Amino acid sequence: MEKITIGKLAEMAGVGVETIRFYQRKSLLREPKATGAFRTYNEEDAQKIRFIKRAQDLGFTLNEVRELLELNTKPRMTCGTVKVKTEAKIQEIKEKIADLNRMKASLEKLACACDASQDEVKQYKVQECFAAGLGCKC
Repeated sequence: MEKITIGKLAEMAGVGVETIRFYQRKSLLREPKATGAFRTYNEEDAQKIRFIKRAQDLGFTLNEVRELLELNTKPRMTCGTVKVKTEAKIQEIKEKIADLNRMKASLEKLACACDASQDEVKQYKVQECFAAGLGCKC
């Protein structure tokens, strides 16, 4: 197995060195073993970092990412536990999609109003359209 320095690992994973250190402080990534004067990593570490970044891009919090990573390492994790967690995340995603659809509709109405006239734009309360849980008055 190839031994990789932190700089090379950062390059392979598409992150900065400080991101790797941050993930280590958050216990998402193992502390590397020292090999001589250098601490070294392996390809598995790069894969894990790419997974973490992709999960974050998809809206998972670092705590949720940690829970996902633990699915492979905690033998006591049951399908029931996994199902409860995934169903909760699915519901959260549905709520985000609904919010995004409301924002999209608001922006479409605002764009349409801009085409009509500047006076119409004044009547819209755009900031209310983005507030979670508020009905848009646009």
